[in-house]
Amino acid sequence: MKKAVIMAGGFGTRLRPITMNLPKPMAPMLNAPMVEHIVNLLKRGGITDMVSLLFFQPEKITSYFGNGSDFGVTMKYMQAMADYGTAGAVRYAQEHLSERFIVISGDVLTDFDLSAAVKFHEEKKAKATIILTQASNPLAFGIVMTDSEGKITRFLEKPSWGEVFSDTINTGIYILEPEVLDLIPYQKDFDFSKDLFPLMLQKGLPLYGYTATGYWQDVGNLDQYQQAQADAIAGKVKVDIKGEKRGTSYVAASAQVHESAKLIGTVVLGENVVIGPNAEIKDSSLGNGSKVGFGAKIDNTVIWERTTIGDFAQLTHDVITNDVVIEEHVSIAENVFISDGCHIGAYAKLASNIKLWPQKEVESRAILTRSLVQEEKWMRDLFTDARVTGQSNIEMNPEFGAKFGAALGNSLGAGKTVIASRDANEVSRMVKRAMAAGLMSVGIDVVDLQTSPLPLTRQAMRDGKAVAGLHVRQSPYYPRQIDVILFNADGRDMQTNSLKKIERLFFGEDIKRVAPEDIGGLIFPERTMEAYTTAYVNAINVKAIAERQYGVVVDYAHGMTSAVFPRILGELQCQVVGLNGYVDTRRSIRGEKESEAARLQMSQVMSALNYEIGFILDPGVEKISIADSTGKWCDPMRQLSIVSKLFMETHKDRAPYKLAVSVVASSEIEEIAKGYNNVTVVRIPNSHSAMMEATRDKEILFLGDTRGRLIFTEFFFASDAMFAIGKILDMLAATGKRIVEIDKEIPTRYQFNHQTACPWEKKGLIMRRAMEYSEGMKRELIDGVKIIDGDVSVLFLPDKERGIFHATAESADKAKAQAAAEKHIKLVEEWRDAE
Repeated sequence: MKKAVIMAGGFGTRLRPITMNLPKPMAPMLNAPMVEHIVNLLKRGGITDMVSLLFFQPEKITSYFGNGSDFGVTMKYMQAMADYGTAGAVRYAQEHLSERFIVISGDVLTDFDLSAAVKFHEEKKAKATIILTQASNPLAFGIVMTDSEGKITRFLEKPSWGEVFSDTINTGIYILEPEVLDLIPYQKDFDFSKDLFPLMLQKGLPLYGYTATGYWQDVGNLDQYQQAQADAIAGKVKVDIKGEKRGTSYVAASAQVHESAKLIGTVVLGENVVIGPNAEIKDSSLGNGSKVGFGAKIDNTVIWERTTIGDFAQLTHDVITNDVVIEEHVSIAENVFISDGCHIGAYAKLASNIKLWPQKEVESRAILTRSLVQEEKWMRDLFTDARVTGQSNIEMNPEFGAKFGAALGNSLGAGKTVIASRDANEVSRMVKRAMAAGLMSVGIDVVDLQTSPLPLTRQAMRDGKAVAGLHVRQSPYYPRQIDVILFNADGRDMQTNSLKKIERLFFGEDIKRVAPEDIGGLIFPERTMEAYTTAYVNAINVKAIAERQYGVVVDYAHGMTSAVFPRILGELQCQVVGLNGYVDTRRSIRGEKESEAARLQMSQVMSALNYEIGFILDPGVEKISIADSTGKWCDPMRQLSIVSKLFMETHKDRAPYKLAVSVVASSEIEEIAKGYNNVTVVRIPNSHSAMMEATRDKEILFLGDTRGRLIFTEFFFASDAMFAIGKILDMLAATGKRIVEIDKEIPTRYQFNHQTACPWEKKGLIMRRAMEYSEGMKRELIDGVKIIDGDVSVLFLPDKERGIFHATAESADKAKAQAAAEKHIKLVEEWRDAE
């Protein structure tokens, strides 16, 4: 095989500001563009006929490589007129691809033996082979599952932690037969992982995965760029380094190093570099024409071309690009990125974790403590699901809110409408207002619901006028953090492709503002609460509830529902005692001690008044906790079983339907369902986003999880704690029973959850071990790896928020469940500690 396609069209948005003036593949790595290292790798594999696919700043690549003769290869170029996706771009170059070829990205660093991969491809008679590797954090990549012969059986593109059934990932390097291109539509957006390879699986075409050994690093963000450079300096990857070997360093013939200067570790010096007296350079690279003054100290730093470092300057673990001037006695702390043409005055001090865009000037003796752009918190990933979380008034500050709002607005397009709301927290108010300002600055009209419970905001999306929505709240788990949650036009959580577009705009720093006359408006709607109340009472049997004359205790937990829910309860004619019924954001987030005290208080009130049922509403208005007429609190697992039983009992006359519960819910629910002929229980991943996605199946009428979230799809597709209370009262009225009676009717199973500390980089490894361990057993791969052995089940599940791994065992026999949990958490610890 002689032919290769190099994907070299990347914008390098996540590498800004260092890629402001060049395409990402041209970013230097040990004084050579990353794509040059790829060209050298291909040459080592005997591949010399290359086609580079260009898009962003193509002239920077064509002028460097020319026809490829200076590099011992033949180089052709293709530039599509639009973004056709990864596979669509290769299809655009089909005229050059009449024989077997390899596709490789120009912005990775790797030393894989490509000839071994080609041999595997030939032996398997594959139409396509994906080169795979094992990664410590597989979340950002597509996971590929293969059988014992290497044949691909399943793809998981951008999985959640519970779907990381392996740490074997797609490296984006493919060996393809030319006829595969006929499956790709011409000049259409078509992706290898999302479109082509699933299509090949569907058609039963021979699609294989080859797990390569060696080094591979995707260079997608600034952290990864620094890591790849450090690994190359440390010799962890085999790459060609220009220059004469001097000890452990590489020095170009024209470089000048003063005899008193010290090169420590591995230092790479380009042409015409000058290192002054008494300078110390350690584990760093300096590009052509750069100069270092007297007594300067540079440690683990990447310096591009024609940059001047003044006398006694100090740099540690930084990246400095082209034509930068750093004067004498400047001190630059760790993780600073300085782009082209910046000038740093004498004696200036730059704090860690900041970025300077091109042509910025820092005055002499200035102390720069904040980035001119954004802080390190957002250097990796902006979103967790459809949520952004940060520290109140530190990361979640007005500057962030305005910028994030503008990025969201640019992703939607001027002239659109967004619905916004918040909880009662003052930082939430500030961030929402800042976001509204950012949205308006790019031409978005903002419908401001002001203080509104999250379910009501989702409901408000139903009129179809808004293309997106947002809700800002105090984190329900960490009182000093703020969440921003984004919705699609239908009110469900915003999907990954839309979130990635927002990320690109946020990190790209190229927000497009509108003309003053096109700035968006700010609208304060009326009657939102009236519309919600009408929909609420129409969805339940108000008369039946009123006739029962329920005695109800409601703990509002100092949340927003205290201003909304009493009016609805009045419509239901319940006798209600409200606890903690005023808004106080300082007290709304309860720790374990406060939660226990609140439960005890409610139990005492219920006992004194002989009331029938009690509820605690969480401040986010998504979850409830239930106490029965004895004042006993329902365990969250048991609560879901009780409500599921109620739902099945009151829907016996319905046509066959489905009931969906999270993968961690008790199997009591399947046992209950055996008594009803018209219901099928389905399992879904353990998240609210997964619950909302599942409601797209119109046969699903009820969904629940073990955190107190309940969805009744005939009312809404998202969890609404206020409606859940009304619906439970409705179902109890229909059955004529109390919670304590329902509890006695249903079977009991025991569940034990054991957890252990687990570094993030070990989670994928443990999931792979769990897959290997369970091979040949009955298992479910919904969210985590669930093994079923007779009456006992065990779920291996990585925690998506913390460095923790769970092993949850269940059985009708308490001792068996406990023993299984203990056994399997020990297995997790063995796998964690073995490598």
